[in-house]
Amino acid sequence: MDITIHATFLPHTDPEASLAFYRDLLGWEVRADVGQGAMRWITVAPAGGGSAVVLEPPAMADGLTDGQRTAIAEMIENGSYAFINLATTDLEGAFEKLQTGGADVVQEPADQPWGVRDCVFRDPAGNTVRIQQA
Repeated sequence: MDITIHATFLPHTDPEASLAFYRDLLGWEVRADVGQGAMRWITVAPAGGGSAVVLEPPAMADGLTDGQRTAIAEMIENGSYAFINLATTDLEGAFEKLQTGGADVVQEPADQPWGVRDCVFRDPAGNTVRIQQA
């Protein structure tokens, strides 16, 4: 069986700020940008890469209560709702570029007990973005 990851989804709370982070700071390409205003679904991916991330308005599932939407918004805000783990061959360079670009630093590059060296940021929506040395 040959199954690959086509796309995964992360919420955004400000499409333009998310584009500035994923496109401008990470250097990813925009593959699609559908909708308008805050109701935009933006597909971004590393240039030439196969898998993509769809940045979407949060809590769009049918049947959610107002309480559930509030809980999701609170979880997004504190970074506990969604996360992505990325890899790079130049962790220090990536960290410097993101930090200099104004990204929200959660953890500077550090050696972890599970055997990787990584750093952690939050994207403009509050999603946790962990980047490890490839």
